[in-house]
Amino acid sequence: MDRSGDGLRVVDEVHMRRAMMLARSARRVSSPNPWVGCVVVSPDGTRVYEGTTSPPGGPHAEVVALEKARLDGNSRGSTLYSTLEPCVHYGRTPPCVDLIVSCGVARVVLGVTDPDPKVSGKGVAALRLAGIEVTLGVNEEQITDELAPYLKHRRTGRPWVILKLAASLDGRIGAPDGSSRWITGEESRRDAHRLRALSDAVLVGAGTLRRDDPELTVRIEPPPARQPLRVVLGRAPERARVLPALEVSGELGSVLDQLGSRGVLQLLVEGGAKVAHDFHEASLVDRYVFYIAPGIFGGDDATPMFSGKGARTIDGLWRGKLVSIERLGEDLRVEVAP
Repeated sequence: MDRSGDGLRVVDEVHMRRAMMLARSARRVSSPNPWVGCVVVSPDGTRVYEGTTSPPGGPHAEVVALEKARLDGNSRGSTLYSTLEPCVHYGRTPPCVDLIVSCGVARVVLGVTDPDPKVSGKGVAALRLAGIEVTLGVNEEQITDELAPYLKHRRTGRPWVILKLAASLDGRIGAPDGSSRWITGEESRRDAHRLRALSDAVLVGAGTLRRDDPELTVRIEPPPARQPLRVVLGRAPERARVLPALEVSGELGSVLDQLGSRGVLQLLVEGGAKVAHDFHEASLVDRYVFYIAPGIFGGDDATPMFSGKGARTIDGLWRGKLVSIERLGEDLRVEVAP
C-alpha cells in the first residue's frame, strides 16, 4: 500500500466510497438507527470485509465486518472504514468501539462524527485513547448529505422534511373539478413510491383524504420491509383507505417534535396545497421534490401548488438551490434545497 499522503488519501477515498454504497443498501431497513456501511481491510491490503447496519436490534455495520475479518484471522492490524463514528455506549447492542479495540484494529477512517449526545466525539476519543490512529472527514460532504435525515434528527429531535408535489407545467396540482389523478406519468409515480419507501412517515391533510382517498402505501418491487407510518393532519374521514393512521393537529413544529419522538427520521409531506403552503411558510421543509409533467391547464382556476398568501414583492421571493434535475419518462423531477 502507498503510505504517502496522496496515495493514502486515494486509497481511503476508494474504500470509503464502497462503505457509502453499502450504507445506501441498508437505508430501507435500519431506521431509526443510522444507515452505515463499513469496510475492514486486512493488514497487507489484500482482503476486504464488508458490513451494513442490520435492522433494529441486530449488529451494527462495524460488528458485521469485523467479525468476518476476525474469523479469517485478519482483524489485528487492519484498517476499518466507517461512514459514521462508531458507538461507545450500550443500547440494544454492545459498543462498537469495544470490539474495534479488542480486535486489534490499527487504524480507523471515518466519514462523519455522530451528533448523538451519547456518541458525539466520545467514540473517536476512546479509539485514540486505546492507541488507534483515527482519520476523520473522508468523503464528509457526500456522507453528510446522505445521512442528513439521521443527523438532523439527532441534532434537533425533528425529522428531515421532504415536500413532494406533482404538477403541470403551469404549476397546477389539480383540475377545477377537484380531480388530480394522474398529472404525471408512470415513471414519476414509481419514483414517488421509492421516496415513500425511504421515508419513515407520510403526511397529508384531511382535505386530500376527502378529495382523493389515498392509501399512502408503498407499492413497488421489492416490497419494503415495513410500510411508512401514515399521518393525517386533522381528522381522517370514516372508512378512509389511509386508516389506521396517526391523526395529529396543532402547530406544525409541535407535530414534528411528536413525530421525532416516535423515531421518525424522514417525513414525506404529500400535500395538498394548503398543507404544502403551511410547511413552506413556516420554513420547515428541508427538501422540495417537484414532479413536473408537460401538461398545461391554461387558466387560473386549477389548483395551484401552494394555497395561501405568498411573497408580496419580488424582493420577498423565496429562492432555493437546485440539487438535481432528472428526466423521468416525459416528466421532470426537480429537487430543491432551501
